[in-house]
Amino acid sequence: MGYGSYSHSAHMDLLASRSGASVEQVFTQTACHNLMNPKGLKVREARDSAEHPQSLAIIFALDVTGSMGNIPPQLATKTLPRFMALLEQCKVADPQVLFMAVGDADCDRAPLQVGQFETTAELMDKWLTMSYLEGGGGGNSYESYDLAFYIAAKHTDIDCWNKRRKKGYLFITGDEPYSDVVSRHHIEGLIGNKLDEDIPIAEVVAAAAEMYHLFFLVPDYPRREGCEKVWRELLGDHVICMQAPEHTSIVAAVIVALTEGLVTSIDGLINVLYAAGYNRDHVGPILQAVQDYADTLDPKAFSELRSGSAGNPSWWKKLFG
Repeated sequence: MGYGSYSHSAHMDLLASRSGASVEQVFTQTACHNLMNPKGLKVREARDSAEHPQSLAIIFALDVTGSMGNIPPQLATKTLPRFMALLEQCKVADPQVLFMAVGDADCDRAPLQVGQFETTAELMDKWLTMSYLEGGGGGNSYESYDLAFYIAAKHTDIDCWNKRRKKGYLFITGDEPYSDVVSRHHIEGLIGNKLDEDIPIAEVVAAAAEMYHLFFLVPDYPRREGCEKVWRELLGDHVICMQAPEHTSIVAAVIVALTEGLVTSIDGLINVLYAAGYNRDHVGPILQAVQDYADTLDPKAFSELRSGSAGNPSWWKKLFG
């Protein structure tokens, strides 16, 4: 998939057309849509084309359980165009976006929903709003994020990796720990694949990491308490703790720009965010969210994210004087 061209103005017009609509009016599904049902799923493709010769696969796996249901509506009514606009501003070539929805495979009716990789605003929005916001979970001490890693590793075929050995991106939003294994029973019941045994989480993460940069995005500081530590044991500094859920799309775009080497300094990052229309009250939290990860890319270039006096990094003065 991934045909057609992205139009920011078309995307904004689409969002304007649903101004004032309720979540239920935007997300109308009351069960998993047949097109997002993973039963019998073979592969989701992100392909190069004459129109998009440098395709870059980007997956958002959105936790749609009760405590996390605010991020999909924000993407559909406000923040997804910001993500695409910042990628365009940073000259990220040919992004193709796929949305997944994940829940709790032990108790939810639709714990896994899988869209398609798309390039146009209309089709991205179609798959996003086709998601069933079940609002379940809560049956155990984790959510089924392992399913997102499994789909990325076993059921996607992406030209950025196949042709150029350039990894795509998998962003999982969540606020719970993960299951220690990918259950063979869940995989057979939801997808149809027959596995001889459960797959340890570290094994499926390693398989997904061959093709994707993996990130777990925690929506706000209160919710980091219950999940940050265990996720850092699995993904290290690829665990990103944000100050507010509405920062999800812009933090993801910043991570792509940093990883692709398209933003290479603190000043450059600040300038990009200002140019994208963010004021200092937003720029500060975004910098704080990505500081640990940026430091792993280039400690010298991004050392100012950590350094400073009186508990504030030195870039703080650039923003607040």
